[in-house]
Amino acid sequence: MVQHPFGDFALFIGELAPQEGGTPEPFEVWVNGSEQPRGLGALAKTLSMDLRANDPAWLQLKLDALATVSEEHAFEMPLPPHGERRLFPGVVAATAAVIRWRCEQITANAAPKAAPKAAPVVPVSTPVIDAMFSRGEPQTGPSGTLAWAVDVDNPATGESFTVTLKEVNLPGPDGNVVTRPCAVGFSGNYPKAMDGLARLLSLDMRVIDPAWVGMKLRKLLNYAEPLGHFMAFVPGLPNGERHQQTWPSTVAYIARLIIHRYAMLGILNEEGYPLRDMGVLDSPETREASRTMAGKVCTECGNPTVIHKDGCDFCTACGYVGQCG
Repeated sequence: MVQHPFGDFALFIGELAPQEGGTPEPFEVWVNGSEQPRGLGALAKTLSMDLRANDPAWLQLKLDALATVSEEHAFEMPLPPHGERRLFPGVVAATAAVIRWRCEQITANAAPKAAPKAAPVVPVSTPVIDAMFSRGEPQTGPSGTLAWAVDVDNPATGESFTVTLKEVNLPGPDGNVVTRPCAVGFSGNYPKAMDGLARLLSLDMRVIDPAWVGMKLRKLLNYAEPLGHFMAFVPGLPNGERHQQTWPSTVAYIARLIIHRYAMLGILNEEGYPLRDMGVLDSPETREASRTMAGKVCTECGNPTVIHKDGCDFCTACGYVGQCG
């Protein structure tokens, strides 16, 4: 249980059963509880994919980035296993500390019993780390840098803020200059826990193969929140067409906007898949033709595609979130 100034929520770390003579392998993180900060569930979903990369240095880089996320209120929280209280700048940092503790506990239990106690040595050269074009966020000079910004307004949750993608020019495989996003940030009225999601996605953007960040963003397209759905314009329509649709959450809409920017730059298509195979990340050969699932009739779009997801009625066609419980 994570206890913060505005309530408590449960943090789960799913683990694969150990093989013979082995140890559990953490593969998933999720949060549960009505008092969890908004945006924290999307952070957990993104971090779960990093756990499955089986790259300890990459996971440590992600947790280090979350450890300094500052929110409105710092608070003290007891940490396992003995309950020592520690001051955290926000819920994101506290959540990252618990995840780090569990991963380090598993590593310590895997060490030989006779071995002396020592801090685990994390290799500096690992598959995902080596695939980054920059470990740290590229810093600008006095002339500034490229950027792309778009406004998001969700009247259902009272959020109104700007999403900004910081961009850099990189040499492309054919010798031409390629513009790539290297970081994302938010400004305005938004849930501060989403700053943690921005830290994670910023690191993903700096993996040289855009298939990596495309995979992360596609996973967020169906992220739903109870009573968080809203109408917004669809980006990337041909011939200047303009129409709105219902999005299941603010996070899902942000993911769609970022994919659209990658499509504008000629890096991903509007579905979030890379236009050029760089041979760094293996991509599935077959892609889902549709994400819809058969279910009850949706009161929003009229399709028989409403399923029960995360405790709520969710339409897999338009993203409408209905009755919860």
